[in-house]
Amino acid sequence: MQSPGKLLRMNRPSVYILLVVYASIINGALGDRLTVLRSPDYVNFREGEWPVSGEKIPDLVALTMGFSVQEDLDWPGLQAGPLFQRPRANMLVVIRGVDSLDLPKNITSYPLENPVPFTLDSVANTVHTLFAESTPVVLQLAPSEERLYMMGMANTVFEDLPVTLQQIRGRLSQEGSVLNSLPLNSLSKNNEADLLFLSEVQVLHDISALLLRHRHLAKDHAPDLYSLELSGLEELGRRYGQDSPQFQDAASIIASVMQKFADSVYGVYSNNAVIEVVTVKTFEAPLTRKSRSILESKQISNPGSPYNLAYKYSLEYAVIFNIVLWLMIVLALAVIAISYNLWNMDPGYDSIIYRMTNQKIRMD
Repeated sequence: MQSPGKLLRMNRPSVYILLVVYASIINGALGDRLTVLRSPDYVNFREGEWPVSGEKIPDLVALTMGFSVQEDLDWPGLQAGPLFQRPRANMLVVIRGVDSLDLPKNITSYPLENPVPFTLDSVANTVHTLFAESTPVVLQLAPSEERLYMMGMANTVFEDLPVTLQQIRGRLSQEGSVLNSLPLNSLSKNNEADLLFLSEVQVLHDISALLLRHRHLAKDHAPDLYSLELSGLEELGRRYGQDSPQFQDAASIIASVMQKFADSVYGVYSNNAVIEVVTVKTFEAPLTRKSRSILESKQISNPGSPYNLAYKYSLEYAVIFNIVLWLMIVLALAVIAISYNLWNMDPGYDSIIYRMTNQKIRMD
């Protein structure tokens, strides 16, 4: 019979193996990242490894834009900012198929836990509700799924944006295509998975170019919202494997393109925009959402409601309310003060009319 010490020594390698496997599982679960590429000084993201849940991403985007949320976001990574200062735009890009990108070390990044699918529909509805009389730009696009939603001035800005895969692939063969400027290396435009990835890179390039052409729209007071979902890397990993040269070259390309894209959008909005990137290897559950037409451009108005609903408040409602309220209070106090003084006035002493009349009578 062997001693317990010998049994312990014999089992140490297996214990180490279990620890390594457990650590790799933990790292894989927490490998997804939320990265803030650009943000103005008054939107203060603190440096740290505070994990943020995937289902809280819409609330985080709403808070960076100065909107309120239904439930408080108990996350120390975002500090409260100025009350009267908000970004002019928020750009969120979701990159599926990779848990992190090779980005500069000075960029703020946080672990992403519970990577469930999400949308920014709630934030888009808030933008429309608060700025219904203005012209915000709202764009939500997933090229691989041909899912598009535009609202406000997005119909004008992105009128020439190729949105279907057929349109994007046709754009790749035109002048000014990214194929002429990207180092493709092991990627080929003749393969379906490679072409999907290159199409998404072309979409980023075209969005940046169209924003530069309509940069005057970035100066209005209505904030703009952009949400892009890219799955080209996921298709490359499924086709070639994540250790393949095609996947490595594509990851290097998307990291470089995202930095240039962030700089371009940040410059269009005069350094008053927040650009985030969510890198997720795979989502935990499928997302069920209401389908939309590829060319839908829903313009919500406020006609007479059959349910007798109140009209939506405009942005100036709080300002007008405070002006009317305090003006009424000041006028009421003025009337009270004047009435009190008139009631307690001595006509023979306080009034010059009665005083001169009394002197004249006495002289006569």
